[in-house]
Amino acid sequence: MTTKEKAYKTISQLVERFDENIDTYKRSGYNETQTRVDYIDPFFEALGWDVHNKQGNYEAYREVVHEAKVRVAGATKAPDYGFKLPGGKFLFFLEAKKPSVNIKGDIAPAYQVRRYGWSAKLPIAVVTDFEEFSIYDCTNKPKQTDKASVARIQYITYKDYLQEFDFIWETFSKERILKGSFDKFVQSDTKKRGTATVDNEFLKEIEEWRTYLATTIALRNETLSEEEINYAVQKTIDRIIFLRICEDRGVEQYGNLKNAIKQGDLYKNLFELFQIADDKYNSGLFDFKEDTTTPNLVIDNKVIKNIVQELYYPLSPFEFSVLPADILGSVYEQFLGKTIRLTKAHHAKIEEKPEVRKAGGVYYTPKYIVDYIVENTIGKLIQGKTPKQVEKIKICDPACGSGSFLIGAYQYLLDWYLKYYTNLLKKTEKSPLQGGRLPKAIRGVLTPEGNLTTAEKKRILLNNIFGVDIDAQAVEVTKLNLLLKALEGETQASIGYTLSMFHERVLPNLKDNIKCGNSLIGNDFYDTQLDLFPEQIKKINAFDWENGFPEIFRQGEFDAVIGNPPYLMVQPHNTEASILDYYRNNYRVAEFKIDLFHMFMQKGISILRNFGLFGYIIPSSILNNVYTETLREWILEHVLLRKVSIATEKVFADADVYSVVITAEKEKNKDKRNKNLVETTFELEKARTNENISYSNVRQERFSQANGKVWNILISETNVGVIAKIQQNSEPMSKVAQINRGLITGDKKKFFANNKVNKKYKPILAGGDVKRYYSNEPAQYVLFEKPPKSGGCWDPNVHLASRKIVIRQIGTKPTATLIEKPYAVTGNIFTIMADDLSTEKFILGILNSAMIVYFWRIMFTDFKNSFPQVTIFSLGQVPIININERDKAARKLKEKIVQLVDNLLNLNKELQITKLETQRKQLQRAIDHAERKIDELVYELYGLSKDEIKIVEESQ
Repeated sequence: MTTKEKAYKTISQLVERFDENIDTYKRSGYNETQTRVDYIDPFFEALGWDVHNKQGNYEAYREVVHEAKVRVAGATKAPDYGFKLPGGKFLFFLEAKKPSVNIKGDIAPAYQVRRYGWSAKLPIAVVTDFEEFSIYDCTNKPKQTDKASVARIQYITYKDYLQEFDFIWETFSKERILKGSFDKFVQSDTKKRGTATVDNEFLKEIEEWRTYLATTIALRNETLSEEEINYAVQKTIDRIIFLRICEDRGVEQYGNLKNAIKQGDLYKNLFELFQIADDKYNSGLFDFKEDTTTPNLVIDNKVIKNIVQELYYPLSPFEFSVLPADILGSVYEQFLGKTIRLTKAHHAKIEEKPEVRKAGGVYYTPKYIVDYIVENTIGKLIQGKTPKQVEKIKICDPACGSGSFLIGAYQYLLDWYLKYYTNLLKKTEKSPLQGGRLPKAIRGVLTPEGNLTTAEKKRILLNNIFGVDIDAQAVEVTKLNLLLKALEGETQASIGYTLSMFHERVLPNLKDNIKCGNSLIGNDFYDTQLDLFPEQIKKINAFDWENGFPEIFRQGEFDAVIGNPPYLMVQPHNTEASILDYYRNNYRVAEFKIDLFHMFMQKGISILRNFGLFGYIIPSSILNNVYTETLREWILEHVLLRKVSIATEKVFADADVYSVVITAEKEKNKDKRNKNLVETTFELEKARTNENISYSNVRQERFSQANGKVWNILISETNVGVIAKIQQNSEPMSKVAQINRGLITGDKKKFFANNKVNKKYKPILAGGDVKRYYSNEPAQYVLFEKPPKSGGCWDPNVHLASRKIVIRQIGTKPTATLIEKPYAVTGNIFTIMADDLSTEKFILGILNSAMIVYFWRIMFTDFKNSFPQVTIFSLGQVPIININERDKAARKLKEKIVQLVDNLLNLNKELQITKLETQRKQLQRAIDHAERKIDELVYELYGLSKDEIKIVEESQ
């Protein structure tokens, strides 16, 4: 009998027994616990789940997590069941009810289970009393007033279980879930639109709280400065959220905050809770020796009352016990993008921070990217090591923001230590859960239940995790998020035990681990800036790495540097001259177009010890942009590139940037760097679904040898010979022709017209007009006077020249033709001009050839699914063969190519005006033949062998 057949038999027996006794079960005396034991537990055991942990796994590796049922104000504190694969994340929650509950119609059970699923960012959740089985879509925000039917995907009664057994087995059996059936069910449901709502809703709430608090604090505390008000508001919100999360996790008494707002001065009542928390946690969050601002705040009762009430059931849709750390990080990252400003009348107003405005917003790194980078840096570092070796590893994020990468690294270490110690326990005859004793080697690091002790989690955090950010609020949020992570799994009992047994407070103070300062500017900035004012010093916020982390730099440097540095172009119009000078003097990669991420790359690698590992997500422009050539060169001189992984979809949905993850090892040995095999891929988005990512290998020296040091990640040891052959005896096109970009006006309404207004208006081609060996006639005219703010080339000798090659900017390969009329071209067209018509036709034939399409894909693909672009830099690198005047054979090949190009220009022109289908087909056959002949001639001219031609042809 198969496992599926056994499950069917068991569930049919349960259905039969339930049906016989349903009248008894519907009476109020038959409770939820009995329902779970008699029906729900055996139902899921039949589906293959180890409901009662018969395997003896420790808490982190249980398949089914049961939460203690503690009812407060009519709400269950945590989900009854959480189903997950061992060591993995939760798949779905299940709430159990007794049969007397009307699951189909009652609002409360539906609202309750949807809150859990929505807060935990899970796709679905289930509520059942065995009689009824409701599946809910948890991507929609739950409202207390929603009917029970809202967001319900499927409703089944026990009488349907056998008829619907295939669906139940495919969706909820452990066997099928391991084969991906659950994911297919979730993805196939058309109601699923992602689970970002919880982030947005929580962000709205805390932004409202900031407005309430800023308004009242500015009004009632007139002596406070703008900086002090920002500090007071941030601290108050952080403390309230920390304690409220602790309540839902069972670390603090549920309802403490709500009880504090019943009467009297409500902020003073809250502050008493803060002081108690200081004695208990020692986190820096409640450090009132350092904080002299918040103890004396005056805040209106109404504001405090509104904030606290909105944090509790039923007004709050959030269930903080299951809220993932990455959601809190995402919310805070957005929250930190704004600041409180004071008017002259000392009124508060909320504004976007200038640096955020310049960057076009705040972009939080998705968890799957964090996990990918952590796995490929921290994961590699600790492989095969012992706890004694791992405790020496120092991990840093030099632009930590809300702490997403540090949380990811910390979680990875916690998981590693737990697995290491658990594996040691497996060697003992009896586990502590079965009455055995912990081995002496690991006493004090694991609790009897098999979790890491509070002391061990503190030790790991203090030993391994470090970060810097220029924003003081971001530093506080990073600390808050790390502390909440350290508190996961703790209870009032475990905290009480730590306080009584070890006489020490539960959490570490992270002031020596997470620092506030400018990672890019050291104290040497002041050497030439002796007349700085206090406000300027605060703004620059210089940070000296050796003074900031003296112990680490005494012993070496960091073992791992990870993160998502800021992307922001720094130019004279947005950056002070003294800062620009400092960048240019201290960073070799700071050249004409300086971006912050260029310097964060150099800084991150510079603070690594030799053999340390590096992992950043950055714009894909690093691969082949002309302005990152020096950066690429510098990196190739200092590291062994490990992986270069491209995302072909946008990682940051709202940002106009495509991303690449670079992981590398610092290495001083040049020979090792040259021989190093780099793993390259362009399927990074597969990391989101935990799919295996396929890599190609290429030697690092191939990047160093390439023109412009481009990281042409599609090159491999298989095709590198073909690329080398194409470049051999060739010159970059930038050396044999003049390349320019079309007109950029910045004001289309002012400069463009549908008719020729006067002599100054010239016909102009747009990008869509350019085809392969053909162009449309211009549909518009442009006022040929260079506007005050513009780009591109406005030289009339170029744009009004009577002959030039034109190439469309948008495309995965060059699409080019030759025009022989004095047309101007728009900014999404490039022009190429050579000394004579014959050379231009020769270049055109090469540009449109199959060989250059292959070369382009390998060397210059930007991997964008939308609007892939040709650039001046990439056009300039196209290899144009050198033809020796004495080489008659080569000159003959060139003449044939020119003749065929001439034919193609004429044939394509004829094709546009021919209407008879039979004649069009004849012309198209002639065009195809001419193009194939050009391909053959180009192969011969560049000296490609049959095998090399095969590689080119098979790549098309």
